[in-house]
Amino acid sequence: MSSKHTGSAVWSGGLKDGGGRISTQSGVLDGVEYGFHSRLEDGPGTNPEELIGAAHAGCFTMALSGILAEAGLTAQNLSTTATVTLETRLESWAGLRQNA
Repeated sequence: MSSKHTGSAVWSGGLKDGGGRISTQSGVLDGVEYGFHSRLEDGPGTNPEELIGAAHAGCFTMALSGILAEAGLTAQNLSTTATVTLETRLESWAGLRQNA
């Protein structure tokens, strides 16, 4: 079985003063705001880390449900929280720039 799903992002402006919108193929996210302030402060919109956390939590919970089904069990309720942390390293954001 094969399945492809897409997500897209559009960005305008600089890192701190710009902003973007995130969308998914399914339309569940359709032009949802994201930016520096929603990523690293308490600004409005979502951020990549939040979406990665939700994706990992969803994937893990579905996989756990499948494992339980293989054992002949059905969960009444499964709840998973995934925390994604973005840290500064040597005054730069990990993954955005490497310091030599």
